[in-house]
Amino acid sequence: MAEVIDRPATLRLHAADPLIVAMRDIAAGEPLGERDLRAGEAVTKGHKIATRAIAAGEAVRKFNQVIGYATQPIPAGRHIHTHNLAFHPTEADHSIGTDRRSVNILAESEAATFQGIVRPDGRVATRNYLGVLTTVNCSATVARHIAETFRHPGALDLYPNIDGVVALTHRTGCGIAAEGEPIDVLRRTLAGYARHANFAGVVIVGLGCEANQMKRLFEAEQLERSNTLHSYVMQEEGGTAATVRAGIAALKEMLPAANQVKRTTVSAKHLTVGLQCGGSDGFSAISANPALGAAVDLLVRNGGSAILSETPEIYGAENILLRRAVDEKVGRKLLDLIEWWEKHAAAHDGSLDNNPAPGNKAGGLTTILEKSLGAVAKGGTTDMVDVYKYAEPITTHGFVFMDSPGYDPVSATGQVASGANLIAFTTGRGSCFGCKPVPSIKLATNSPMYQKMAEDMDINCGEVVDGTATVEQMGERIFELMLSVASGTKSKSEAYGYGEDEFAPWQLGATF
Repeated sequence: MAEVIDRPATLRLHAADPLIVAMRDIAAGEPLGERDLRAGEAVTKGHKIATRAIAAGEAVRKFNQVIGYATQPIPAGRHIHTHNLAFHPTEADHSIGTDRRSVNILAESEAATFQGIVRPDGRVATRNYLGVLTTVNCSATVARHIAETFRHPGALDLYPNIDGVVALTHRTGCGIAAEGEPIDVLRRTLAGYARHANFAGVVIVGLGCEANQMKRLFEAEQLERSNTLHSYVMQEEGGTAATVRAGIAALKEMLPAANQVKRTTVSAKHLTVGLQCGGSDGFSAISANPALGAAVDLLVRNGGSAILSETPEIYGAENILLRRAVDEKVGRKLLDLIEWWEKHAAAHDGSLDNNPAPGNKAGGLTTILEKSLGAVAKGGTTDMVDVYKYAEPITTHGFVFMDSPGYDPVSATGQVASGANLIAFTTGRGSCFGCKPVPSIKLATNSPMYQKMAEDMDINCGEVVDGTATVEQMGERIFELMLSVASGTKSKSEAYGYGEDEFAPWQLGATF
């Protein structure tokens, strides 16, 4: 537990840390609440201040984890940031399964519930959309024309139980090899959406000459055409107008059956939440991320599942997850991902420390090692029961990890393809995000940002920083919000229509 020092001026996160965090803007010369320590310069809220002299080359710790190495002597009271702290690859302890925690999973009859939509095959949806997908960028315009037909005033008035018709287009599908990992990832992603419980029916549109051939997509992913899954190839249908007409006709046939749904009480076992953070700041690891982690612990205890992703953003903190792996096989899967990303970054003359964006650094985060500490906190404390490839179907209940880049739209797209039916997104700088056909809730890390962007944020986790709520209390509120939104309550991002443009399958490999 964090020790509060003279709230709201500074916060000490661990007794062994040589630093404290500014909880508000600090003026030069201001007392810092530790002995006779005063600020040696003005420090912005969320940033770090040295509590003792730090030697050049010394490892600097936060939460008692190494976040970087001093590039010059840092006197007590001075600001610690990019000007005097640098990233070096860590040699973190990679012990597997040493911190497992048994969790008593509640019986389904005792678990929390929400009002879900039960599909004929038993899958449970949190929303009821019809979708238009594309094999290739060349068919994107046709997909949009099809969906826009159902957005005209009155188009869906007779179908009040349908949340809408959404076109999810992308920028690839051609210019890549017709076989191999890059196209396998795209096909797996598209199939995950085509099968997603939140879609009552789907139309897939292709051009005809692309690398991602419609026939091969259906064969590779074992998709089967039915009354709820149609496909059209523009070069076979006769061009743009003919394909638009065919797609519209197919969706109109689906509308009556898609509308014949009702929400019923189901257990939280049927809730799978994708965990995201974007626009992180120095408060992310103190408020919203651990609060989301507390909610995840509640979700897992009630039989549900949570997906942590963004592999580059756990770098340097993977040891925390490895200690929670249920067995050697699961731990090894995660280590293999870390090794792949190290090689991937090196092959492109990059570094995993390139991940913190300018906004992250302005908010107080200095290195990827520091950012990762907050990112991992979203996953709570329960066992990590499995590790999955990007967009691979999640087949286990509990806390899992799915490989993905750190870029939020790409990562969340993979989580939805894997089966997430809700996204929980923490932000310190004010990220605006949606992920149709899945609702997304936004969790603010600090009160000033929440107050400025309240119309976009669902919960103000800055109350943890302000001292008006504990992490555990905030976790309970987030869990209750998850159940409410899963039951049909619209999130802020849904109210603004976010979610179509954020569909972004991971593009691997060269473009030819």
